Amino acid sequence: MDKMTTTSRDGTSLAYGVIGQGPTVILVSGAMSTGGTVTPLAHRLADRCTAVVYDRRGRGESGDTEPYAVEREVEDLAALIEAVGGATALFGVSSGGALVLEAAASGLPVGRAAVYEVPFADFLAGGAEREATYKEQLNKALAEGRRGDAVELFLRLTGLGEEMIQGARQSPMWAGMEAVAPSLAYDDAVMGDGLLPRARLAAISVPVLVAAGGASPEWMLGANRALAEAVPEGTYRVLEGQTHMVDPEVLGPVLADFLTR
Repeated sequence: MDKMTTTSRDGTSLAYGVIGQGPTVILVSGAMSTGGTVTPLAHRLADRCTAVVYDRRGRGESGDTEPYAVEREVEDLAALIEAVGGATALFGVSSGGALVLEAAASGLPVGRAAVYEVPFADFLAGGAEREATYKEQLNKALAEGRRGDAVELFLRLTGLGEEMIQGARQSPMWAGMEAVAPSLAYDDAVMGDGLLPRARLAAISVPVLVAAGGASPEWMLGANRALAEAVPEGTYRVLEGQTHMVDPEVLGPVLADFLTR
């Protein structure tokens, strides 16, 4: 994969790579991840699409510039779109999907958009309250420099058990997780209050594919079904047997079919 850099409007350097041939799609990773997380999907798409993988600001080989605002990440996507030749498609996983939806609603030159399991909490009991508590505790931990505690908060939010969290703390990957911990606040900002931004979604004028895993919790399925219905040209697709950690071999063909119509 060819590695390159481009510069966002506020001067932040963005590292990205390109692989494949065909319609171009920029892949947007979710929380606690870098472009490497979606690289396997890029390889799976490469025979039918030109896949662009990048490190979101504050992660991997990309830079960061304070203060953070969701608008800066939309500008990052605008810079990437320009760097790869203009109008493109966007795909985002989890909270990266929320960023894709905001970029599409903002009027970037996007021909199509696709997302996988954006964790809007409309169908989760006490979801709004849980999001508010998480936001308060996360910002406090990061303000006090407690990166490890911030990572723990996020892992609990995802439903990981205490034994597994403590095991993760002792693993070689923990240092890397702490390194990107400040970006958890970025994903939290992208998710807003945790509920479907229905008015914003109604402003999206391009076809949107919304996919979810058949083995995921019912609240996740319900939220993404509602998301597809809130977008004027939304299509909902369930990938049987899949969870939030979707298999690129399953997602890839579905996404490529959508992008090459």
